[in-house]
Amino acid sequence: MIMMEEVFQKLRSLQDVLSRKIETEHELEEIPRGLATQEELLSRLNKTYQERHAEFEASTTRIRDLKTRLFEAETSREHAEKQMDGISTQREYEALDKEIRDASEKEQTVRKDLQREEKNIQELEETVRRDEQMIKQIESDVAEKRAFIESKSSEKRKDLEKLAKEEEGIIPGLDSETIFKFERIIRSKQGLGIVPVRSGVCSGCHMILPAQFVNEVREGNRIIFCPYCSRILFYQETEDGDESYLVDIESGGLADLDDFDDEEEDGDYEEGEEEESEKDSMGFEE
Repeated sequence: MIMMEEVFQKLRSLQDVLSRKIETEHELEEIPRGLATQEELLSRLNKTYQERHAEFEASTTRIRDLKTRLFEAETSREHAEKQMDGISTQREYEALDKEIRDASEKEQTVRKDLQREEKNIQELEETVRRDEQMIKQIESDVAEKRAFIESKSSEKRKDLEKLAKEEEGIIPGLDSETIFKFERIIRSKQGLGIVPVRSGVCSGCHMILPAQFVNEVREGNRIIFCPYCSRILFYQETEDGDESYLVDIESGGLADLDDFDDEEEDGDYEEGEEEESEKDSMGFEE
């Protein structure tokens, strides 16, 4: 009895340590989650920035090409205009005039394309600049968050090391299979792996336990698991002492059971007569 009480005390102490250990492990898992969101955002921004930057470079190339074409069109028009002073026939005039008009139209078209492209590149340049500023800000936030996470994670890992040492100081004398089951129960039962039985009820799941089962728990000579919630049970007297009286009555000798059966049979007979009379009065047929 003394040995089992020591086991139960060890399990209660172990329950506290394991509960804190599981909670710390969950906290350690949760710490990086905020960083993952920021890193995903940073990744998307970098991808968008690269696409816009590539578009900016392509626009720069188009502007350079349009400026070259504009210069060629202007040069062609100016050259044709200079030749106007030296023409001698109507045919030469018409051909030169057409060349000037074509060059002017080309010049106007290229100039419009150039203006549109220059406006586009200005907008792209402004967008790229904003993207760069945002990326720098988020990179700074991510770096700061990483430093915080590393510090916090290091702190939690130290807490786990301390809890592991506490656990090592408790488990000697406990069966390894019991420890394994106990930790699994605590993980699945919100930190409660060992609970008292009070007034014939498991205080973990609040289910009424069979009287004989309660008496086995009360004897306290072995580890017993609740048949409903799988927690380890130990017996706890109520303050008013009614519990032991109830358990003794419910699990009494054969004479008590005979008296109880006689009373139950009499009750059944009277209840049967009442049911029969009720059926007759309501007109039910058998």
